Amino acid sequence: MELRHIRYFLEVAKEMNFTRAAENLAIAQPPLSRQIKDLEEELGVQLFIRKPHALSLTPEGEYYKEYAQQILSLVDQSTEEVREVQHGLRGTLYLASVEGYAPRLLAKWIAGFSKLHPHVQYNLWNGNSDDVVNRVYNGLADLAIIVEPHNEEKLASMTVHKESWVAIMSSKHPLAKKKAATIAMDELLPYELIIPSRASRLDEINSWFEDKNAKPIVRCRTAHFLSAFELSRENVGVTIYPEAAAVMVGAAAQQDDVCIKKIRKPNVVASYAMIWDNKRTLPHAAAAFIEYVKEQTREAGFKVPE
Repeated sequence: MELRHIRYFLEVAKEMNFTRAAENLAIAQPPLSRQIKDLEEELGVQLFIRKPHALSLTPEGEYYKEYAQQILSLVDQSTEEVREVQHGLRGTLYLASVEGYAPRLLAKWIAGFSKLHPHVQYNLWNGNSDDVVNRVYNGLADLAIIVEPHNEEKLASMTVHKESWVAIMSSKHPLAKKKAATIAMDELLPYELIIPSRASRLDEINSWFEDKNAKPIVRCRTAHFLSAFELSRENVGVTIYPEAAAVMVGAAAQQDDVCIKKIRKPNVVASYAMIWDNKRTLPHAAAAFIEYVKEQTREAGFKVPE
C-alpha cells in the first residue's frame, strides 16, 4: 500500500463519483478504478458499493476513511515539522475576526510575528461573532477574535482588548444637539436603537437598563457595522456599537452629518477575546502565534491563561 492509494480513496470517498475524482486527481478513470480495486484486494474488504448510477461507502469503507484521514494528517504534519527543522516555522495561519478593533489587533500581531517567523503565511476572514465562532468550530479558522460573550465549553479564550460603547447618530438627532461629548445611558431610552444582530448582544444591552425597569426600543438589528452606520446617518435610529467602530469609519465619522458620543455607564465595556478550539491539535504556527499573543497581551496588562 502506498500513500497515493490512500489519497485516491479519500478523493473518491469525497466525490462519490469515479469520474469527478479522476478529474480532480488529473488521472484517467480506469487507472483510478484499478488503484481502488488493488487497495480493496490488499485490505481484503470491499470499500465501496458500486451501482450503475450510484456509489456509496460500505461499513468497512466508512471505518477505513477515518483512519485514512488521520494517516494523511500525520504525514502532512510530520512533513511540515521536518521542514521546520531546517527552514524555521512555516505554514498558513487561518485567522478570522469581527469588525471594530479586531483587525487592528491582528495587523499589529501579524507584523510582529512575521519578524520572528517570516515564512508563515496568513489567510484572513472577517464576519460577525457568530459566523466567526462557527468557523473555529468547523476547523475553518485556527484562531479568531470576537466580541464576548461566547460558549466556553469547547473554546479556549483570552481577553485581548476592552473598550467603551458609543452611540452613533445623525447630526439631526436630538441627542446630537447636546454639547457633551458623552451620553448617559438613560438618555437613549426614548429613542429607537440600531444594535448588533447577535442574540447575546441584545440581552447585554437590555441588561443595561434593568435598574430603570425599562427596555430600549430596538428598531433594527444588523450583522455589519457599515449598514448600521448608514442607517444612523439617515436618522433611522441611534447605533450602539463598540468604540472602535468610530475609528473604523475614519473620515466619514468626522463629517457634519454624523455625531459619535461615548456612552456613560460604569463597568459596561466591550471585551474582545481571542478564541481557539481546545479539543483540536493546532498547527505549530497557530500554537506559536498564541504564545506570541499571550506575551503581547500580558504586556498590555491583561491576565492570560497558562
